[in-house]
Amino acid sequence: MIRVTRLNGEEFYINPDLIQYIEKTPDTVITLTNDRKVVVREEIEEIIERIIAFKQRIYGFTQGNERLAGE
Repeated sequence: MIRVTRLNGEEFYINPDLIQYIEKTPDTVITLTNDRKVVVREEIEEIIERIIAFKQRIYGFTQGNERLAGE
C-alpha cells in the first residue's frame, strides 16, 4: 500500500495494483480500476516513486533486478 493525502489533509493508503492511471488536471487525480477517482495533494512523480519503492519492498528487487542485500 502507498500513502497519499486528500486535499483536506487526510492521509490514507491505496493499493497501487488498483491504479488504472494518474492525471494532472491541475490537481492530481488517481483513477482506480473500478473507475473510482481520488484527488490527492501529491504530484504524479511522487506517487510513481512511492509505487516503485512499494514494489521493490514487496518483490525484493532493485532497479537492476538484483536481489536486495541480505536476502
